[in-house]
Amino acid sequence: MRITVWVLAAAVLAGCSYVAGWFLPIPPWANVAWKGAGVSLLALYAALNAKSLDGWLLAVVLAFGALGDMLLETHGLVVGALAFLAGHITATGLYLRNRRPASAADWAVATAIVIGVTVTAYLLPPERAGAGLIALYALGLAIMAACAWLSRFPRPLVAAGAMMFAVSDLLIFLRTGRPTLDILPMGLAVWGLYFAGQALIAVGVVRGLRTAKQPHA
Repeated sequence: MRITVWVLAAAVLAGCSYVAGWFLPIPPWANVAWKGAGVSLLALYAALNAKSLDGWLLAVVLAFGALGDMLLETHGLVVGALAFLAGHITATGLYLRNRRPASAADWAVATAIVIGVTVTAYLLPPERAGAGLIALYALGLAIMAACAWLSRFPRPLVAAGAMMFAVSDLLIFLRTGRPTLDILPMGLAVWGLYFAGQALIAVGVVRGLRTAKQPHA
């Protein structure tokens, strides 16, 4: 079995098992490392599969994601969001380099993603002072997801993964400032959608880069 398969399996194990750490008396540094391990291993999986600039761009996207995961714990929401935003910008470049011939319907869906995610993010925070900055971050997130939809990569993996990432962030914006929503099911939804989305993006782009540059349904 190729080492990349083992690395991907380790990434999935690390990402899924991270939830168990919520209930264990572990030191903060261990929690940070555990949280970052899943997407860090996805970045390693992408790097091991990289055969071109696009492959390395994917590895950078995932590395920014892992950095964001850890910075959220060590430096707070704003610093972590900047790392994620850098990843979204890099991912947008990757997807634009791999565009599919888009129909009017494709552009309509992409436009709906950008408007829907950005406006929803702006409306969710109960503290309105920071709503503009949240919407600005969400715009970068939404453009990334829209470009994933317009890319040649398999939509059931990459576009779906990008939208799962977006929904996870929207749930964070919904939860922030609302203590009654800071509950286990919400935490599971946020982490589950985020990590599954990153895993789908990693696998989908790696698979897409192995094939000839042609549209995927």
